[in-house]
Amino acid sequence: MKSSIRNRRSRAAIAVALGSVLALTATACGDDGSGSAGDKGNEGSGKGEITFWDNNGGVRTDIWKQIIADFEKKNPNIKVNYVGIPAASAQSKYDTAIQGGGLPDVGGVGTAMLAEVAVQGALEPLDSRLAKSSLNGKLSQKLLDNSRAAGGGKELYQIPTSSNNGVLWYRTDLFQKAGLDAPTTWSKFYAAADKLTDKGKNQFGFTIRGGEGSIAPALDAAYSQSGVTSFWNGDKTTVNDPKVVAALEKYVGLYKKDTPSADVNNDFTKMVAQWDSGTIGMLSHNLGSYQDHLKALGADKFRGLPNPTLDDGKRVQISNPVDGMSVFKSSKNKAAAWKFVEFAVSHEENSKFNQSAGQIPANTEAAQDAWIQKAEPTKLAAEALNGSDTTIVQLPYYLPDWNTISKADNEPNFQKVLLGKMTAKAFLDTLADQLNKAQADWKKNH
Repeated sequence: MKSSIRNRRSRAAIAVALGSVLALTATACGDDGSGSAGDKGNEGSGKGEITFWDNNGGVRTDIWKQIIADFEKKNPNIKVNYVGIPAASAQSKYDTAIQGGGLPDVGGVGTAMLAEVAVQGALEPLDSRLAKSSLNGKLSQKLLDNSRAAGGGKELYQIPTSSNNGVLWYRTDLFQKAGLDAPTTWSKFYAAADKLTDKGKNQFGFTIRGGEGSIAPALDAAYSQSGVTSFWNGDKTTVNDPKVVAALEKYVGLYKKDTPSADVNNDFTKMVAQWDSGTIGMLSHNLGSYQDHLKALGADKFRGLPNPTLDDGKRVQISNPVDGMSVFKSSKNKAAAWKFVEFAVSHEENSKFNQSAGQIPANTEAAQDAWIQKAEPTKLAAEALNGSDTTIVQLPYYLPDWNTISKADNEPNFQKVLLGKMTAKAFLDTLADQLNKAQADWKKNH
């Protein structure tokens, strides 16, 4: 694993030092097609064919095909070729195309992978296009800030489409039966986790994510309780700040006391299914699981709230990955690709997309639409995200090594913490050391 990280760093350093990407053979897809990262592309005619890669193919295929049909009806001289890529393989698909050619004109690129794609010189800067666009002034500034930060902090390489904010889902029927208040604060959360647990009846107050994807929710819980409001103190991460360590210790202390033992291996799919079975009081997950809960429990048995606040009402949360669209530098028809981005993130289409996904629209006009007012979890999450009492701890998505560090390198260690084979402090110290080195490496090349 260390070798792969070094390889990434070397690649990033070369890309930055030379101010360009690897000189690879361009692969064009017709007159207005796409090429490789070494190809600078051109504006094109604004007509013809473009290729769009959906980075969550299957899950979002139907809604994207609706948006494409709407776009082609309004722009009959542009044809959009849709390619759906499963979310789990999107980053590797982009990396392969960057090295070997065949990049799309436009594609979905989430902030979690944005840095690695951008550092290879594959993406078109979008600041000047946005400044002249009908979208200018109509996108959430916080989401734009997240997009810019994830791309390295200078250029804007992604136009945000939506945010999938963290939600604390809880069983209203179980809370009412136990005489509990809604878990709006961390104190109420822990009290409810204890009171709702009855191991003899296989009932638990909470389900904790211990399998794949465990690091982000663990950090969200730790920072949210600690009150630490920045990921960096100078060039050193705060991830092992004593307050963060203490908060994580308290959080992981729920495992097997107020949670099922199976949680140590559960990814979000298993965790959501377990909660939907009806014997667990609370679940921390994002807005994306709303439809699953609705089908399993019905609207009157659960509710979704933003993650708990401190007792004084202050809310701290980590930055959630922001999904968005990017134009690829190698495109032979950037004009048409940008038209598609503008259309997809316009009021009506962005509202349609996010209503389907159950997420927070990036378009501020879409965020005021009637469906959000009716979808309470999305409405409350949007208010929390944009609220004056909310502080967002920006995760370093701009680090090319972020995905490796926050997933493959540390998910096994978090399982050790849950099992009592590693302390929370040792876990966070290890994570901090890797992050500090990655930050130093990044700053050296910027």
